[in-house]
Amino acid sequence: MQEHGIQLDLRREARIGFDEAIFCAGKSVAQLDAIVAHALASGTRRLFTRLDAAKRDALSPGHRDALAWDPVSMTATLGAPAVAKGAPRVAVVSGGSSDLPMSREAARALEYHGEAVLEVPDIGVAGLWRLLERIEEIRCMQVVIVAAGMEGALPSVIGGLVPGVVVALPTSVGYGVAEGGRAALQSALASCAPGIVAVNIDNGYGAACAALRALRIATPKDGA
Repeated sequence: MQEHGIQLDLRREARIGFDEAIFCAGKSVAQLDAIVAHALASGTRRLFTRLDAAKRDALSPGHRDALAWDPVSMTATLGAPAVAKGAPRVAVVSGGSSDLPMSREAARALEYHGEAVLEVPDIGVAGLWRLLERIEEIRCMQVVIVAAGMEGALPSVIGGLVPGVVVALPTSVGYGVAEGGRAALQSALASCAPGIVAVNIDNGYGAACAALRALRIATPKDGA
């Protein structure tokens, strides 16, 4: 692997509770082929993010066929699917259908790690009745990831309605000053709904990791 400039973090799950994802943007096809070959040889499960269609199609046929690829989120998984641990504890909410690539990245990363997900798409503040129709379902979740672009108001609205951890996932969807996601990010950082946390623009995987950390806080052992 090192001849390809790759040194995988094979003990990350032991340290922090979830394993390394392979960020495909910027990696060559040869590097990705080497990573897939290593995973197949060692029987290791893998999550790939930002794997676009051109790069996926350029992989060697055996490696390409081994991946379960989702074109919306540009994520792929390798290995047996994780078994969900009961009912969903996380909701992944999106303001509009244009936010789906980022919200699906978050949902796929959670599902890879064995978390069932309640996905609630297209309930942005332009039609607030859509959120109100689903709010009781969302309120039951321990963590709510909210993907929103434009002015990014949805995380603040949800942050004032639910008791769980709210993770704002600003997206680069929007026109003019909203383009690039900075308006949505600044809205999340300046929110008057207390306790909202925010990840970087379009970082669905990071939002999933924040949710996993919230769900997997260590508890004292019996007798401790």
